[in-house]
Amino acid sequence: MSRLTRLREDVRQRRHHSAFRIPAPVWTEQQCRQIEELLAQAQAATPAETPVPAVNAAPDESALATAATNLWRAERKLTAPGERPTARDRQAARYLRTCAEALADAGLVVQDHDGDAFNSGRALEVLVYQENPGLTGETVLETVRPSIYLHGRLVQMGQVIVGTPSQSPDGRNDNA
Repeated sequence: MSRLTRLREDVRQRRHHSAFRIPAPVWTEQQCRQIEELLAQAQAATPAETPVPAVNAAPDESALATAATNLWRAERKLTAPGERPTARDRQAARYLRTCAEALADAGLVVQDHDGDAFNSGRALEVLVYQENPGLTGETVLETVRPSIYLHGRLVQMGQVIVGTPSQSPDGRNDNA
């Protein structure tokens, strides 16, 4: 141990009251050999026992779907129809759009179904059918939860509210 190192240790110890000073350990030669052996064993065992993280581990699809859904909801809240957005709203919308673009670049696609024509063969969960006299065919009135695709594979089925044309009492469409 160099003189400078010993001097630093002494100064470090003298910063504290004498009752709190810790004396330097005194090791016997046998204890030093045991410590060296234990260190050598620990270094030899570390590489074999340490699990190697997977380089291309599959992402947690449900976590990605939840994040993308919440991002989609935040974007919709900021763009409320009929309101003039503030500068802060526009800035937040830019950040959200940048996040959505980054997710899209990574292969995550969020699909909103508002205004789409609906048929029973679509991979959508219908929460409610509502009669609407202004419609000529079944149409998605509102997307409650978007469909989410990861690299073209559905990871979250969308939930929608579907509008149906009004029926006449004899069972025919009024608009047909």
